[in-house]
Amino acid sequence: MRNFCYELEAFYDGGCPLCLREVKLLKRLDRHSRIQFTDISSPSFKAEEYGKTQQQFMQEMHARLPGGTWITGVEVFRRLYSAIGLRWLIWPSRLPGISHGLDCLYGIFAKRRLSLTGRCQSQNSSCSISSPHAEVQS
Repeated sequence: MRNFCYELEAFYDGGCPLCLREVKLLKRLDRHSRIQFTDISSPSFKAEEYGKTQQQFMQEMHARLPGGTWITGVEVFRRLYSAIGLRWLIWPSRLPGISHGLDCLYGIFAKRRLSLTGRCQSQNSSCSISSPHAEVQS
């Protein structure tokens, strides 16, 4: 098993301008190198090495904890912001109404992320990835 020296490994889509902007901010604020960032759009990235498909990684944000536990969605962002020392932002996001609202909003965003960033050629709201490093298709 790998020797982990970070709090979590965040898997992000480096081809997504919104995702890339967020990751650049997080990297700048991660002064203690608590986060390892892995770009799922890199030609060297192999989803199967992580026991997942490229489509799974593209559907929502993923992170892996040092013990191998996977987390997804809004919880990833909570852990990322906690790792960079912004824990005070986390507790309100766990309140019942706010937590549910964030989960719903993130779900909507995740489903439409490709079309919102101009990476979907389809006229409908569903885009798919045909192969790990192929262009987005309808």
